[in-house]
Amino acid sequence: MEVNLTKKHHAVRRSIRSFCHTEILPIAKELDDERRFPWEVVDQMGKLGCFGVQAPATLGGAGMDTVSYTIAIEEISQACAGLGLCVAVHNSVAVFPLLAFGSDPLKQRFVPEMAAGKRIGAFCLTEPNAGSDASGIEATAIQQGDHYILNANKIFVTNGKIADVCLIFARTDPTAGPKGVSVIAVERGTPGFYVSDVEDMMGMRVNPVCSIRLHDCKVPVENTVGQAGRGLAIGLAALDVGRIGIAAQAVGIAQAALTASIAYAKQRRQFGVPIAEHQAVQTMLADMGTLVAASRLMVFRAATLKDEQQPFALASAMAKLFASEAASKVTDMAVQIHGGYGYSKHYPVERYFRDARVTRIYEGTSEIHKMVIARHVMRG
Repeated sequence: MEVNLTKKHHAVRRSIRSFCHTEILPIAKELDDERRFPWEVVDQMGKLGCFGVQAPATLGGAGMDTVSYTIAIEEISQACAGLGLCVAVHNSVAVFPLLAFGSDPLKQRFVPEMAAGKRIGAFCLTEPNAGSDASGIEATAIQQGDHYILNANKIFVTNGKIADVCLIFARTDPTAGPKGVSVIAVERGTPGFYVSDVEDMMGMRVNPVCSIRLHDCKVPVENTVGQAGRGLAIGLAALDVGRIGIAAQAVGIAQAALTASIAYAKQRRQFGVPIAEHQAVQTMLADMGTLVAASRLMVFRAATLKDEQQPFALASAMAKLFASEAASKVTDMAVQIHGGYGYSKHYPVERYFRDARVTRIYEGTSEIHKMVIARHVMRG
């Protein structure tokens, strides 16, 4: 299998990169310092198609392929990883399940405004006692006539504070074990829908991660995404797509760290020459460049398999594992190259270092991905 970028792919990269350099990069440090979500650029990003990259044009989306999606996420994440996270999660584990599994009325009701960026989506699976073990979900949705009564405590919800459409994983049949979990679309503003304060996170501080609690929340049964009882299967399918996006995000962070390190190494002088002329620094830059290039190719491979409608779960898991681990290594070396300045908030590499760390945790930890990959390779 070969990855051949088309003229359209290159055009997507140029368009998104130009926008990010003009509108996002100049305010990225400020956003991180203030933990502020940049609403001022969201409308423009919606017009660029960032919030409906793969949604069909008939539902207001850009109708692009998965490779284009990864390019967009990489470019946004180079400028501001927290905003890249918002776009990745919105597209992959909020819009995608609605498109792939939702009824036509559900798609018509939610997708057009989500694709335009007018309504932000969130994926609400993690709970205090359920995360890597998704089967441990304790949230309940008890049917009463044509409605569910939902009770849930969802934590670490990406986009949580700004989300308008939340896909809630809850038990519709408490006696059915893993087959009793369903996915239900719940709208902000529904009585019994409560949002906590934004978490004070180490990285990705632009993204308003928080907890969402539902207390006797009455939601129409027609808001069920896909078949009742198929929630875990739907969640795993969404996460296969989501992992491609997070891998692309990791590539963007790593590329930003590499670019900053090259520029710094060329201008920083020690022992009478730029440090870029010292072999120790060149060795780190070589390792960083190789890790970034390899990560990007693995992301493109997973995305291409999905676009060709071939099995991509293994490639997605491998890309996410490799790219997230690589991003941590690359950003660590970036801090090292910058020396004391790399530990200072006056230089962006300390932000890249913080942002990269969580890519090894969300959308499945590295340990979970190794389990997934091992199962695939043992099957042959």
